[in-house]
Formats: sequence, structure tokens, C-alpha cells
Amino acid sequence: MKRTVVIGAGVIGLATAYGLAKRGRKVVVIDQGKPGDACTKGNAGWVTPAISAPIPAPGLTWTSLKWMARSDSPLYIAPTAVPSMSRWLWRFWRHCNAADFERGLHAVAELNRPTMALFDQLEREGVQFELHRQGLLFTFVDENYMKETLAEFGHYGQYGYRLPTPLSGGEVRALEPVLSDEVRCGFQVEEEYHVRPETLAAGYVTKLVEFGVTLRSGVAVRGMIRDNGRVVAVQTDAGDEPADDVVVAAGAWTGLVVEHLGVSLPVQAGKGYSITLNGEGPRLTRPIYLGEARVGCSPFDGAVRFAGTMELSGINTLLDRRRIVGIRKGIARYLRTPVPPEAGIEWVGMRPLTPDGLPLLGRVPGFSNAYVASGHAMLGVTLAPVTGEAMADLVTGVPSRPVLGPFDPGRFNW
Repeated sequence: MKRTVVIGAGVIGLATAYGLAKRGRKVVVIDQGKPGDACTKGNAGWVTPAISAPIPAPGLTWTSLKWMARSDSPLYIAPTAVPSMSRWLWRFWRHCNAADFERGLHAVAELNRPTMALFDQLEREGVQFELHRQGLLFTFVDENYMKETLAEFGHYGQYGYRLPTPLSGGEVRALEPVLSDEVRCGFQVEEEYHVRPETLAAGYVTKLVEFGVTLRSGVAVRGMIRDNGRVVAVQTDAGDEPADDVVVAAGAWTGLVVEHLGVSLPVQAGKGYSITLNGEGPRLTRPIYLGEARVGCSPFDGAVRFAGTMELSGINTLLDRRRIVGIRKGIARYLRTPVPPEAGIEWVGMRPLTPDGLPLLGRVPGFSNAYVASGHAMLGVTLAPVTGEAMADLVTGVPSRPVLGPFDPGRFNW
């Protein structure tokens, strides 16, 4: 039986290990932390194929430069990080154009086609996790901004999505009375799901243990043993792990891991923040997107989570309280029920982000048995099941699907 080592136990690494185990592979998952304890732990948990456009968008170049002066802005680039990230930022800003945005949007939409069916399949296969099917409510203060956002849904008609119907402020509040009178309009996307991401990771772990997968926590990668274009073992601080294949799904640390192979991949950390209130806070009946504030609100069983912002400040997990203040400010404008200043569990996590905003899915350049599954940015939960299936097929020799072409890790030629 072939032995595959998966580096990274976030939701992408766990989904990949699950796909491989179902196909009969002997799988070892290693992570420097605990499974699901990094970026997976505190995000909004949205399963949103209809809002899966890449982050680099037309007009974002100048907007992001302007936002650098505001520490509570939706996208914040720390000035101190600019020198070390200059090459990456240049590539990111070059992708902030209509042509690249359209290509990226359609590439992810194609990849996302089976997403909802795969989440339903996980339930049928006995993976236990908290899953909700109430759709997603978009809310806005500015009607013009709502119209701009709504226009983006026109791209998804060919993928089975209906163009949502605009709603007045009164109609939105009828759906969600907790919204304030400042909310003037919105629309509902009925097809979307959301999960509590911690439970998804835990559900995967339980199934992996049932399958006999080995999970090694608190184990750091120190190097790779290579032989003629192949990885034969992963060197860790707990000893060598022999491998017939290796999948690097190390999130924001992916670039550092593949450097052990002499390969450079442009993965940066896009830090996200959240506040989780357990047993307190506004009573929401469905997830809500606070449009201009760019904050997501996710109701869970006995809890509610507010998540948002994108911070580019390098590889670190330092919690910048100014970012949390920005989220709280957005909540206060949109919701009637106030969130006390110190209430909730505050969290920061590093989303893996590439310059074109698209994941890296495929072989590591120059190696026949090393693969990478990373760079999902804000779509880690959404794309986890389809990534797991696609990578498992690729590793086990099932012919690669054409939809993976735009995500080839070799496309940057760094």
C-alpha cells in the first residue's frame, strides 16, 4: 500500500487526507499544531460558491493604497511589511484588472460546481459537523453599492445561480429583525450553506481515525530527502517520515515548506479576524453579510461569530486590536443589538493568499510525487471537499480534470 504524507492539518489538508484514505492510501498527516487549530478555527464557515471571486479586483490597486492609512480598513497592508513583500505586492496589484478578475472568477466557479453536492455527500458518509442551509443575506446602507455587488452575480448564471431579487430595507428587516434602520436594502442568496468550521475539522479527524490515518500533532517539518526528482522522506523534528507521495497543504506556511524542495511559491498570509459570542449577542436566523463594512455574521448552535478584514503584514499571528475595533464598529452600525466592547472570544488567523487570488492545486514544479494544495484565501471551507477529491484523484493517478489547469502551481515561474 502506497504511503502519502500530508503536511498540514487545516481543513484543506484534512479533506485531502480524507479523499486519499477513501481511495485506499495509507496516509500520515503532520502539523506543527493541532488539527484544525490555525486558520480553520475561527473563520465564518461560509460555503459560498456564488461569492468566490478572487480578491485582486479591478480598482483595488488604488483603493488598497488608500486603505494603508487606515488600520481598521477592510484590506490593510501594514507599511512595515511592504519592503519584504514588495515583489509579491507588485504581482498582486498587476492582477487587479478586469481580464484577470474574469478569468479567475470563472476558474473558481468551474471548480466549485460540485461543492454543494460534496457537502451533502460528507453528511451521507457519516462525517459529523454542524451544517446550516439558510442561505446568505446581503445587507447594505448604500443602494448604489448594493447594485454593484448584485451585478457580480450575473457572472454565475451559467453555473446554475439565479440573479437575486433586490429587497428594500423593510423587506430585509422582515427577514432579520435584528438589523438596524440604517440598513436600506439587500438581497438573499438562497442556495448557500454555512458550517461551524471547528466541527468540520473535528468531523474529518474522527473519520480519519476510523480509516486508520496517522495524525501527528506538534511536529514541524525540517527538510525533505530527495532522489532524482522525487521526495522519498519528510524530515521532521520527530524523525523522518518515508513517503511515496507528499502533499503540502500547510496554509500560509506553504511557501516556507516547499522551500525545502528548492522551489519558491508566492504564498503570503492574509490575516483574518473574528469575534465569537457563545450563548450571548444578537439572535440571527441566517448568516448575514454587512456590505460596506465587509463583515460576515454567522449564527451557530448556541453562538454567533463576526468575521472580516484582510491584513497583509507577513507571516505572524499577532492580534492587532485596531482590526477588532473595525469589526465592532461595523456591527454597531448594522445591528440593533449592541455587542459590548469586551464581549466575545477574539481570534486572528492567517489565510494563505497568492498574487492572483487563486489556489495552488497540483504538482510542485520539478517533482513527480510532490503536490501542493494551498492558497485558498477566504475560500478554504468552501473549497475543502472539492480540493480533497481533486487532489486525491491527482495523487492516485486518476486523469486530471481540465478545471485544475488555472490552479497549476507552476504558473508563477518564481
